[in-house]
Amino acid sequence: MPSLTFLLPVLAQLGGGIGTAPASSLPLEIIEKKEDEARRAAAAGPGYTAPTSNPGGCIGAVEADPERSARLAQEALDQAVGREKLRAGLCLGIALSDLGQFDEARDAFVTARDAAESDDHASRARLGAMAGNAQLASGDAARALLLLGPAAGESKLTEDKALQASIALDRARALVALDQGDEAAKALAEAREAAPEDAQAWLLSATLSRRQDKLIEAQSQIDKAAQLAPRDPAVGLEAGVIAMLSDNEEAARRSWNSVIAVAPESPEAGVARGYIAQLGADASAP
Repeated sequence: MPSLTFLLPVLAQLGGGIGTAPASSLPLEIIEKKEDEARRAAAAGPGYTAPTSNPGGCIGAVEADPERSARLAQEALDQAVGREKLRAGLCLGIALSDLGQFDEARDAFVTARDAAESDDHASRARLGAMAGNAQLASGDAARALLLLGPAAGESKLTEDKALQASIALDRARALVALDQGDEAAKALAEAREAAPEDAQAWLLSATLSRRQDKLIEAQSQIDKAAQLAPRDPAVGLEAGVIAMLSDNEEAARRSWNSVIAVAPESPEAGVARGYIAQLGADASAP
């Protein structure tokens, strides 16, 4: 359920009292795959449980019947007052996202954000980021930035570095979609500073640097990503692309072969096999 799963990393931190991670669609295939893995990891952890008649919580209800969940959440939102709007709007946004109604989901998340107390910076940041991600999923990166900017500001009023990095990555995605590569690079630098052990931030930075023909920077960034996530097939795939553009065919082959060895059934392995086939026989092989 791709439209629901792009929200899960943030939802995983909104349980109970409300109180980290990325999302949405991108034109960069390696970035998309890396995010899919992050979503699955978040979904496997302790998830968000919203107040709903379904004991499995909001996510469980949406997965079982998103249309019914959206209807019930809308009814709850219509009757909600105060902070109750936060939880009802959140559940409605989840359901609408799963139905692919991203503009409506954005509105629900904004309603939930605005229901949070003015000093509840963490909730306002996360819900604003979810609204921005919904807008990104609808294909409107410019409007997404208008939502992600305030969310980034709220996140900086917290001590949650992972949250700050996550929203910086979201902003980078929107900026990439708008062909604002230099601004996206600044956002990625913010993400790396906030969460220097986040392999995804280094991978996305390497991908952007490579696309900007900054191969020295790209090599340094992918090396760091490989240190942090040595078995990540997306990292190995990107490392091979950077090596090939740097005229190091041998290193590229090694990287792509490592992808096949580590994750032979992964989509990255399929891409790696295609790259190797295009190279033809290894002239350096015995």
